[in-house]
Amino acid sequence: MYTFAQLYAALDETTKTSTKVEALTRYFECAEPADAAWAIFFLIGRRVRQAAPLPTLRAWAVDAAGIPDWLFGECYDAVGDFAETVTLLLPEPGEWSVEVDRSVLPFKGQQPLHRWVEEVLIPLRTQDEVKQCAIVRAVWATLGGTERFVWNKLITGTFRVGVSQQLVVRALARVSNADPPAIAHRLMGEWQPTAAFYQGLLAPETTDADVSRPYPFCLAHPLDDPPETLGSIDEWQAEWKWDGIRSQVIRRAGQTFLWSRGEELITDRFPEIAAIGALLPDGVVIDGEVLPWKNGAVLPFAQLQRRIGRKNLTKAVLDEAPSALLAYDLLELNGIDVRDQPLEWRRAELERLIATCAPGSQALLISPVVAAVDWDDLAAQWATSRTRNVEGLMLKRRSSPYHVGRVRGDWWKWKVAPYTIDAVLVYAQRGSGKRASLYTDYTFAVWDGDRLMPFAKAYSGLTDEEILQVDAFVRRNTVEKFGPVRTVTPELVFELAFEGIQRSSRHKSGIAVRFPRILRWRHDKRPADADTLERVRALLPKD
Repeated sequence: MYTFAQLYAALDETTKTSTKVEALTRYFECAEPADAAWAIFFLIGRRVRQAAPLPTLRAWAVDAAGIPDWLFGECYDAVGDFAETVTLLLPEPGEWSVEVDRSVLPFKGQQPLHRWVEEVLIPLRTQDEVKQCAIVRAVWATLGGTERFVWNKLITGTFRVGVSQQLVVRALARVSNADPPAIAHRLMGEWQPTAAFYQGLLAPETTDADVSRPYPFCLAHPLDDPPETLGSIDEWQAEWKWDGIRSQVIRRAGQTFLWSRGEELITDRFPEIAAIGALLPDGVVIDGEVLPWKNGAVLPFAQLQRRIGRKNLTKAVLDEAPSALLAYDLLELNGIDVRDQPLEWRRAELERLIATCAPGSQALLISPVVAAVDWDDLAAQWATSRTRNVEGLMLKRRSSPYHVGRVRGDWWKWKVAPYTIDAVLVYAQRGSGKRASLYTDYTFAVWDGDRLMPFAKAYSGLTDEEILQVDAFVRRNTVEKFGPVRTVTPELVFELAFEGIQRSSRHKSGIAVRFPRILRWRHDKRPADADTLERVRALLPKD
């Protein structure tokens, strides 16, 4: 646990990619395999189930620290992070004034990470509340500093640090000399963090894909320059950029699996797609986009959210929001990894496969190629993206392989300009982590008659200097307090951008927007110059 906590501190203290890779490499060179497996598990964002609810942990921490609950609330409001608040409030080991039953821990002294996870953290959730409290107190009294902080992050399911899976793969490749794409593939899908898994992860052999495991997704870079700078249009394949859930459908050993890009197994959420998988031959993996699709057209993204957010899919939901997989690419055929084949070859085989196995299917479709004689012709079609309910175009080099991750040069996303609105800042809340002491979470409103109607929240887009200026404004101009939320004098106007807009019965404004962010602070505008709710509604897609 000590060395893992030191790794966390080293990663958290730097923003330099090379320094992070070096820290990861040093850790994996020295860690025992069982510890390394759990470290990878947590570093790439996986979690064990939360052992106890936050209100219960809060009550235990308040009692152990000997403070009133209101004081914990004030500290939490100032710090902005639950695990950090608990870490700071509790006495250090050896300074506890309350009795601690350390006999409830299965070991004493410094122990490796895997023992803390497998013998304490995971079994904790099966204990009764009295035993849970005794164990948690004993851990708090045993661990101090960064170790206690990391433990609190693990027990609350909020562990995250500034490393991507790609950086972890780079470090593992350095340690093992194994092929990075093979390591990335082995980290996809379901696996157990064991010593045996870690040793297999670093093995040089690359033909070990299990039945359900997806491939790492190939991602595109935003196209910032005019498309004609890419050369001849004949070298490129254009497709619409759909707004859905990037996914892979896998057919192996008579079973079908549907994985999202977020590495969630979502097969049961989309039974239509799972059923069509039975028509595919074994040894096939298709990359595509899960979309709400009805009568040959894409539906608003909100219809897809209805499918994701329900435990039970009723017949009404299935009828009102049917889904389909629009296939982009073929990654595996006849059990053979074909990602190194050129896109032209993969596309031809994909078309042949779908035409043979699922002709006329409404659940498995192929994403159409957008034909154009030149870049001007393609730009004219790109300009119609909003009316088609798509985000723009994807440009893929016809000769390109299917890369792992985001590799510049072969795949580009040419998105249409976002929607923009001028809105007034009305509420503010402190951020989290390093921004826990600053007001960085904002709610914006537009005019509905003579009143301001909140319609969007945004957390990004300002410079550090601007954040400090807004924070100072919030502190000077707070009108009311509602827990951590501050109502502020409506004076500041900002230009917001967002990618999508739809009707919503859950919002008072009747509007929900996707991916809102701040484009710029409009110092040149007064609150009266902000946009109206009527103007926002005019952006809604036509029925």
